[in-house]
Amino acid sequence: MNLIDIRQVLTQILGFLLMVWILRRYAWGPLLAMLEARREKIAGEFKEADRLKGEALELKARYDSELKGIEAQARQRIQDGVAEGQRVAVEIRAQAQKEAAQRLERAADEIMRDREKAKEILKEQVIALSLRTAEKILRQKLHDPAQRRLAAEFIDEVGALR
Repeated sequence: MNLIDIRQVLTQILGFLLMVWILRRYAWGPLLAMLEARREKIAGEFKEADRLKGEALELKARYDSELKGIEAQARQRIQDGVAEGQRVAVEIRAQAQKEAAQRLERAADEIMRDREKAKEILKEQVIALSLRTAEKILRQKLHDPAQRRLAAEFIDEVGALR
C-alpha cells in the first residue's frame, strides 16, 4: 500500500520546476518589468506633480508681488489724483480771488468816477445857485458865461482854501 507514488511525485516536482522556470523566463520577467515601468511612471508623475506644485507656488508668489505692486501703483495714482485736485483747487481759489480783486478795483474806479461826476454836478449846481443869489442881490443880470466863469473861480478858491 504505497500511497505515494514516487514517479508521480517526481513527475509533478519536475513539472512544477519546469513551469516555474518557464514562468520565470517568459512571464515573471515581463511582469516584473511592467511593474517596474509602472513604478517608475508613478514616481515620474509624483516628481512632475512636485515640479508643477513648485511652479504654482512660484507663480503665486510672483502674482502676489505683482498684485502688491499694482496696489502700490493704484495708491500712488490716487495720491497723485488727490494732489492734482488740491492743486487745481488752489488755482481756482487764486483765480477767484484775482477776479474778486479786479471787480473790487473796477467798482472802486467806478465809485471814484461817480464821485467826481457828482462833485462836478454839485459844483455846477452851486455855481447856478450862486449866480441866482448874486443876481437877486445885484438885481442885474450879467452875461451868463462870464457869471459862470466868475462863480467857478470863486468855488475853486474856496475849495483851495480847505
